[in-house]
Amino acid sequence: MKYVDQSQSGGFADPSTLQGAVRFGILFTFFAWLFGRALRLAVQRVLAHGKHAHVDLMAVKFLAKLARYCVYAFTFVAYAHFVSALSGLGSASLTSISVITVIVGLAAQNTLGNLVAGISLLLYRPFKLGDRLQVIAPTGLETGTVENLTLG
Repeated sequence: MKYVDQSQSGGFADPSTLQGAVRFGILFTFFAWLFGRALRLAVQRVLAHGKHAHVDLMAVKFLAKLARYCVYAFTFVAYAHFVSALSGLGSASLTSISVITVIVGLAAQNTLGNLVAGISLLLYRPFKLGDRLQVIAPTGLETGTVENLTLG
């Protein structure tokens, strides 16, 4: 029977060692890149078909990029939880992201509300360029023609 020293062979795939943590870091980075690339290619493939005239291309690209950034953030937090030496960093990252989200949400309620409304308008397309609209504003009834749609 052959004896294998666990302290030398365990370092290759053990995330508690520096070598294992680096290897898993490379692996996590590769899978995040791969998933982000697959997401981008899927969006490009859907947009290439051109059957979705009711959906704005800019909005879809924006949401795909936002989803890719979320994948990268999730991968970083998952990696930090996976490596025992960084588990405190992973917990701190989640806590920091939560606190920052609450602060930004409270500070920019009006702006974020307009951003969400802009995304909804771009995705659902209740009206098109050139349509004439009437809006009740604080100054009274406003009438205008749609010239441009943006996220703002």
